[in-house]
Amino acid sequence: MAAVLPNQATNATLPGLARALVQAAKLTAQQADALSKQATAEKVPFIDVLVDSGSIDGRALAAFCSDTFGYPLVDFSVFNSNYLPDNVIDLKLVQKQRVIALAKRGNKVSVAISDPTNTHILDQIKFQTELTVEPVIVEHGALLQLIEKLGKSAEDNLDELIGDDLDFDLSEEEVAAAASSEAQSADIDDAPVVKFLQKVLLDAINMGASDLHFEPFEKFYRIRYRVDGVLREIAQPPLAIKEKLASRIKVISKLDISEKRVPQDGRMKLVMSKNRAIDFRVSTLPTLFGEKIVMRILDPSQAQLGIDALGYDPDQKELLLKAIERPYGMVLVTGPTGSGKTVSLYTCLNILNKPGINISTAEDPAEINLPGVNQVNVNDRAGLTFAAALKAFLRQDPDIIMVGEIRDLDTADIAIKAAQTGHMVFSTLHTNDAPSTLTRLMNMGVAPFNIASSVIMITAQRLARRLCTCKQPISIPDEALLAAGYKEDELDGSWMPYKPVGCERCSGSGYKGRVGIYQIMPISEDIERIILAHGTALEIEAQARRDGVKTLRESGLVKVRLGLTSLEEVLGCTNE
Repeated sequence: MAAVLPNQATNATLPGLARALVQAAKLTAQQADALSKQATAEKVPFIDVLVDSGSIDGRALAAFCSDTFGYPLVDFSVFNSNYLPDNVIDLKLVQKQRVIALAKRGNKVSVAISDPTNTHILDQIKFQTELTVEPVIVEHGALLQLIEKLGKSAEDNLDELIGDDLDFDLSEEEVAAAASSEAQSADIDDAPVVKFLQKVLLDAINMGASDLHFEPFEKFYRIRYRVDGVLREIAQPPLAIKEKLASRIKVISKLDISEKRVPQDGRMKLVMSKNRAIDFRVSTLPTLFGEKIVMRILDPSQAQLGIDALGYDPDQKELLLKAIERPYGMVLVTGPTGSGKTVSLYTCLNILNKPGINISTAEDPAEINLPGVNQVNVNDRAGLTFAAALKAFLRQDPDIIMVGEIRDLDTADIAIKAAQTGHMVFSTLHTNDAPSTLTRLMNMGVAPFNIASSVIMITAQRLARRLCTCKQPISIPDEALLAAGYKEDELDGSWMPYKPVGCERCSGSGYKGRVGIYQIMPISEDIERIILAHGTALEIEAQARRDGVKTLRESGLVKVRLGLTSLEEVLGCTNE
């Protein structure tokens, strides 16, 4: 490292780089002072004025900085910019602070800078990335050219992602309302917010996300996607756009943009092309620092997957098809929110949707449009409850009725009476497993004899993440497999569990897509007798085991044997 010589003429008010140049006799104190004042007047960094003035050559300046401050020197002329790591440093920080991430190794990132005296930039990068920063020196002009290239590339990619055919399904009045409402907020331009929202929605669709979360906090604004059941943070846009973004979403979702004190629910449609449109269910929630917005992606293609794609075991599939093809009775699908109950019901309805069948559904709201099915959105404020819709259905000559959810005794009573009078009824309940569903109905006040005479099958389900093709075999001790629920005779060495690895296809998670884990419980005569005797869930479960019904854990372990998912995933989503 070259010695830094003291210079009594150095002005302590000069920028750090100017002082170093004066001390090394590369500039006179008068030149440095004049350039510093010019930079202050023009509100630009000192290094910009220094290089533009020609007082020192750009390459010579880079070599001086490297020698003086002891940082490596990189020549951008032989550097391939296509191999720069993505999304390590925010593009706005790159453009504002003139820095570029050149390489990332473990918890370290190499950062290209041209002025090593601006140490606060390095601290800012370290704080944002939570990585150890290793500075390298590059020529100032070459650094600015690459930053400009990156900025243009980002804009081009955004335009390419959005395309010309992308549009929201709005009437002329709604378009005018959108323009009027967005004009009320002049903090930022309309175009960037519109483009940003469209890009966020497209990225979510392309990643296979099920939900988008727009979350305002005191110091930052966060956007997360739920992909394969797990939330991933995608972006932290400027906090200033939260109101503008919320207004944009609320307008195209046909919500009241002036109402920010109470939750609201709405829908919107994104027209991808002439043959494809994606619906979104939108929910707003007032929080301490603004409105949190959650958007559920309702892709109609999910309902067209077919029963084979849902992950039923062959014997489970046979039992389900046999039950839904019966002329009357009730089939209940249970599980927590986000466990795929709606897709399972829609798949069953698709199988039964024929010209000779009249199907009516009451939902809150109807998530996926099914041609040939009469779908009704319940509206509690207007008096159109599940119970009211069911009463109306019974006067509409129905063959099959689907109730989105049984929430109260009134709805349960009407649904059960419909099942007893020659109709097939499908519905959902929020319970942990199939046996507890029957006791849940009894606790709601439904008479046991009505349950026994109407319910013909209950399915409980969970969704486990499916292993990506990058999976690898893993050796698990027999003791751990036995503790998980495997039997001695199943550990015969004919199969091998797999573990997640991570690749580009699965974004490093090791999982891509999800597979269903099911408990299919037909109501046998023995279970009917337990119901009529006011039996408990434990008694019903014991009889179901004697009838050969697999628990959710046992069904999940089958998926592990087939290599569809990992053991830790099954243990995480089932309880035993």
